[in-house]
Amino acid sequence: MAPTELILFLKSTNQISPERAEEIASHFQPRTIRKNEFLLTEGQLSDAYFFMRTGCLRAFAHDTDGNDVTTNFYFNNQVVFEVSSFFNRTISKENIQALTDCEGWYITYAQLNMLFHSLQEFREFGRSILVKGFSSLKVRMLSMITETAEERYAHLLQTNPKLFEHVPLKYIASYLGITDSSLSRIRKELAKK
Repeated sequence: MAPTELILFLKSTNQISPERAEEIASHFQPRTIRKNEFLLTEGQLSDAYFFMRTGCLRAFAHDTDGNDVTTNFYFNNQVVFEVSSFFNRTISKENIQALTDCEGWYITYAQLNMLFHSLQEFREFGRSILVKGFSSLKVRMLSMITETAEERYAHLLQTNPKLFEHVPLKYIASYLGITDSSLSRIRKELAKK
């Protein structure tokens, strides 16, 4: 039997019929990623299109000084994969690591391609997911240019409060492009208001 959460996710864009969603979901395999385990390690080829039912994953890359810089966080009911490596079939420069135990389902690049080529509905679904991801990335990129660290923190706190329940502050600081001490100062100043 196909997983209910995955079927609901596939139907969420209104591109896929209930029957087709069940058929597509039946191609996914269950996967558990334990806390601190990696879904993807830098230097590997991203080959898993992972739908996470529960958990929290962090994506990060290393800067030129060897420091890890958080690039994204993933939570329940999200697709997790490194887009560039997955679709371009290139080695990843990014890592994706579990911050909590995670459960979900995945398919490989070959399986995903087979479904894309054989099912128009799934192509439309995939396109809508990629557009949403690209839009989110663009908003984040522009916020790093046009907003202060305080504004970025306040926006993150407002739009994703559960992030602060599961993610160490050093990773949040890295994601915001600031130091741990700057984040502490911002938090103290906002607490006074």
